[in-house]
This record gives sequence, C-alpha cells and structure tokens, in this order.
Amino acid sequence: MRTFFTPFIYIALIALFACSKESLLTDSGARITTSLDTLHFDTLFTATGSFTQKFTIKNQNDQKLNISSIRLAGGNSSVFNINANGEPGPSITNMELGANDSIHVFVNATLPSGQQQLPFIVQDSIEINWNGNVQWVQLDAWGQNARYIRNGIITENTSWNNELPYVIQGALTISENTTLQVNEGTRIYLHADAVMFVDGSIRVKGDSAAKDRVVFSGDRLDEPYKNFPASWPGIYLRPKSSNNLFEYAIINNAYQAIITEGQQAGGGKKLTMNQCIINNAWDAGLLAVNSSAEMNNSLISNCGKNVQLVYGGNYSFNHCTLASYSNIWSVHKDPVLLVSNMIKINEQVLTAPLTANFTNTIFWGDGGTVENEVVAIKEGDASYSVSFSDGLWKMVLIPSYITVLNMINTDPLFLNNSGIEYAYDFRLADGSPAIDKGSNSSLIVDLDGKNRKNGQPDLGAYEKQ
Repeated sequence: MRTFFTPFIYIALIALFACSKESLLTDSGARITTSLDTLHFDTLFTATGSFTQKFTIKNQNDQKLNISSIRLAGGNSSVFNINANGEPGPSITNMELGANDSIHVFVNATLPSGQQQLPFIVQDSIEINWNGNVQWVQLDAWGQNARYIRNGIITENTSWNNELPYVIQGALTISENTTLQVNEGTRIYLHADAVMFVDGSIRVKGDSAAKDRVVFSGDRLDEPYKNFPASWPGIYLRPKSSNNLFEYAIINNAYQAIITEGQQAGGGKKLTMNQCIINNAWDAGLLAVNSSAEMNNSLISNCGKNVQLVYGGNYSFNHCTLASYSNIWSVHKDPVLLVSNMIKINEQVLTAPLTANFTNTIFWGDGGTVENEVVAIKEGDASYSVSFSDGLWKMVLIPSYITVLNMINTDPLFLNNSGIEYAYDFRLADGSPAIDKGSNSSLIVDLDGKNRKNGQPDLGAYEKQ
C-alpha cells in the first residue's frame, strides 16, 4: 500500500526540519573542530609585525551553536593579536555559528625588542569556550632581535659584525669614497623594497664554516616565502663604485642578485667574488654591463638568467659552476651564460671591447628548453676575445669566433638535482666526468674551503672529496 503525505503533513515536516536547524544547540555534547591544534610562526624579527596566519573553528552539528568566547590567554599583554570573522581580540564573545559552518580566526604577532642575541621563543594560546566546554589552540613564535636600517645612507667607513642580524627596509646607499666592511658570520635580511646601492665599496669577508659565511637574503623567513625568488631587489654596484669584494658570501632569492655597471677607474677588477654562492634569483644572478669582474670557486645556481655579461668588459671565471634546472619556482628557459660585446638601447646597437676567459668551469642546465647553455654574441669591429678551456658545458652549436680548448659536452652528474629548489646539491657525484679534468691554477681550495688535488683538480666549484 502506498503512503501519501498530505500537504499539511509535508509542510509540518519542513517546518520541523527548519526549526531544528535554526534552534540553538545548548547540549554539552555539541562538537566543534579546529583546523589545527598549534599555530607556528617561524623566525620573526622584533619590532616588525608578522605575516598573518589563520585557522578555522567548525560547528560539526546540524544545529547552530553559540561560541561564548574566543580569547587569548595572555590578554592585552600578549605579543599575539587575533581577529575572528572581522571582530578583533584579545577576547571575542558570543559568536553565533551556524550548523556545519565555520569561523575564521586570524593571528599575527609583534615581538618586543631586546638585547638577546640568540633566537628566542614566545608562546601563548587561544581558548575557545562553548556550552561549558573548552578547547585550546597553542601559539608559538621564534623571535630574533636585530639592527634595523630604513632608507639608510652610509657616509663614513663602517664595519658590520655578527652580534645581531641586520634588517634593511627601503634603499641602503653606500656613498662614494666610503667602504662598508661586512665581517664573518653576519646575516643581512632585506625587505621587498630594500635595494643596496653601492657608489663606494662593499667588502664582504666571510669564512668557510657555515656559521661564518655572510648571508644576504629576503626578510621573510617563514614557509614557503623564505624560498621565493625576487624576495628583495639585489645589490647594484653603480658606475662610480670600485674595489668590491665578496668572500664566502651567500646571496639568496634576489630579483637581480648583483649588478655591476661600468669599468673601475684606474683599471683592475671592479668586482671580485671568491667562494660565493648566488642562488635562486628571479632574473640575473650576475649582470655585468661594460664592467670588470673576477669569479673564483663560486656557484651561480637556479637563477632565471644565471650570468649575463653584456656591452663588453673584462671578466675571468675559474673553477665556477653555473647550473640551472626547472624547479617549483621557474622553468629553465635562458642559458646559464650570455656573453656579448653589444647592447641595444632605443633600437640603437652599441658595442664595446670584450675580454672574457672561462677556465675549469661547468655550464649546465636541464628540465627546460635550452640546448646551448652558453650564448656568445659578437657584433661590429670592437676587439673581442672570449675563451673556454678545460671545462664542461651543454652545447649543440659552438660559435666560430670563440676559442675552445678541452671542453667536455656531457652531464656533469651533480650529487642531487631532484627538482626541488632547496634540495639541490651541485657537488660532484661518484663517476662524474668532471672529476680530475681540470687544469692547475693558483686556486688551492674549493667552495667548501677544502683543498683541491694538486695536478688534476676537478671541474667546477667543488672538489670531490
């Protein structure tokens, strides 16, 4: 026998269902869930506000629920700030939460300044109360005191040390005839607007131990932002700059890591880099415009355009590794080296004399669209001398106007090219064709500060131990 609902019964059922959804659930057995139980903030610099994170509080019931309070246990004295669905803390009361609906809780932190040199941890918690129940979300943040410079101009010889890191906000200018010396172990964190303009000199003197290297990086140290390229603009050695030195320095995540423009007055190399790493720049790792540079035992890796030497100049590279692989941040689509005696400005082609020598150096990339990892361009009649000797490269077409001697054209077999940007290791694996293929030079240690083999060193920045 079939059963039919009369219109009255049907309407009554609808009304009953709607009533149960809209009535307030007061039972102590009512359930909520939070999207996490602990909210972590990676290293934050004191006196600057953090990024904002969030979690959700979900009503798991088929009736609406009153959240009697969401509050910071530390109250007004807490370093944390909360906001729930647009209502600011430190205590938010009587929030009605619909059936199977969620509240979004936003959290940030501002850590007070102090004199403590080592990182420290601060903690608090958020208490959620409903129907006589209590649930907690824990908060913790690692803090770091720092020295802050905003829109700074260095007008006298200055030395930076490793007692506290430096946080640069806005442009920093090193004036003409002035030297900034950066000593071993110093950490320099630069904001998204923090370009370094060098009209005088910068002298960076790190050492081989990891703690003693000098690091330049963006000031976002939280995941995933700490690995983003283009986190800060870069270092610009302007035309009047001279005698710039980087030793055991690491330059991470810039837009253009180092730009050097113009020759040095009186001759000599305007830029010298020994045992340095330039990594994960969005555009150029090194861009030199009619300049002069010497690079030894250095790695330029996973940049959009690792090295660009344009409009002539004078350059030497010995025991370097220029390598790029497509990764989670970018596709490898530009050669790791462009060397050219020309530049185009407003459709006008300008040329200048060019001398560039590359010895014991690896040029390699993969996972993208590049067939020739070295592109050499020659225009006009300006003097042109570009040579590659005792190295390894990925090349299909070799220009007739460059000098080539003992170049290997095969995969160098790096220790790790897993495809995750921060997991790369450009040391040589067992069986690498770059082992024992170098020529003797005055460079007796590698990028790790370890001794090179006498007689037949390995190619690239690292000596296989």
